[in-house]
Amino acid sequence: MLDKAMAVLDCFRPDGGAFRLTELSARTGLAKTTVFRLCADLVRLGLLERDAETYRLGGALFELGSLVPRRRALREAALPFLQDLFEATHETVHLGVREGHEVVYVERIHGHDALRLPSRIGGRLPLSCTGVGKALLAFSGSELVEEILAAPLPALTPHSITDPDRLRTAIEQAQVAGLAYEEEEAAPGVSCIAAPVFDGPTSVAALSVAVPRGRFRPAQLAPAVRTAALGLSRALRSGR
Repeated sequence: MLDKAMAVLDCFRPDGGAFRLTELSARTGLAKTTVFRLCADLVRLGLLERDAETYRLGGALFELGSLVPRRRALREAALPFLQDLFEATHETVHLGVREGHEVVYVERIHGHDALRLPSRIGGRLPLSCTGVGKALLAFSGSELVEEILAAPLPALTPHSITDPDRLRTAIEQAQVAGLAYEEEEAAPGVSCIAAPVFDGPTSVAALSVAVPRGRFRPAQLAPAVRTAALGLSRALRSGR
């Protein structure tokens, strides 16, 4: 039953949108009667909420997620540096970690004129399509890089890198520069510069600045991104 309940909850990836019972049944492949019973239990436990004919994720999931020790400690350590980076650039900043072949966004800070981005706190994107992902890839070991390059590369936009040789070159450049770049590969009209965060020999996270393509000035943004990443790395090491 736990597997079936998790299958229902997984239906709400990646954007957490509301679904009708029939949609959940179709997505899980489970009978409507089974999904109805599971949803009733999940609503009772606060893991789902019911609004008329639809179900959405419940507040208990948010409360539990915020208590995950590693994520909470990283986010709390990173917030001052992310805030400094936002103040220095007045652009959207992200903090992400790697899970498998994806980036999971732990924090995001933006101003009133927020960019239209596929990233959101708790959301996932392919490593190969994002600046944060490339920064993580560049400093996560050769085995992971070869796994990514051996698999079909996803395309979120027409500018996403789908050629393994191009991605390998981008990763190698990030390893040399300590910075990773992404130009309209995750969202049209948006470019990004990212830097890895360390708590040991490999990256544990990466942070980035995302800006509209028309005002993307890497040379101006790079010092602030580097400073924030180095500061967070020192904070993590000193907090062991």
